[in-house]
Amino acid sequence: MARSKMLVFSNPVAGQDTEFNEWYDNVHLGEVLAVPGIVAGERYGRVPAQLPGGDATGQSYLAVYELDADPDEVVKSFQEHAATGKVGLSPALDLTSLAVTVWRARQ
Repeated sequence: MARSKMLVFSNPVAGQDTEFNEWYDNVHLGEVLAVPGIVAGERYGRVPAQLPGGDATGQSYLAVYELDADPDEVVKSFQEHAATGKVGLSPALDLTSLAVTVWRARQ
C-alpha cells in the first residue's frame, strides 16, 4: 500500500506562540504518533513567500504525518483517540484557522 500523508496547517492564538510550540513539540506530536497507522511526524514553520501565492493558506505552521495504513482507518482511529482525550488540544491552538487534510500518493 502506498503511504499517505496527513497535513495539519495551524496557527497559535495571538500572543501564545511559545505555549503553542511547547505544547505541540512536547505533548501533541507524541499523542498523534501513538495513533495506530501514524508512523512519523515532522513540523515546519512557514518561510515568507518567495513565489506568487506562497502565503495563500494563512497558517504559520505545518505538521506532516506519514500514514502506513488505510487513510480511512487512520482517520477513524485518530477521531477515537481525540474523543477519549488520548489526543488533546491546547487553548493556545487557534481552532478557527486549523486545516487538516489527508493525501494519498498517486500511482
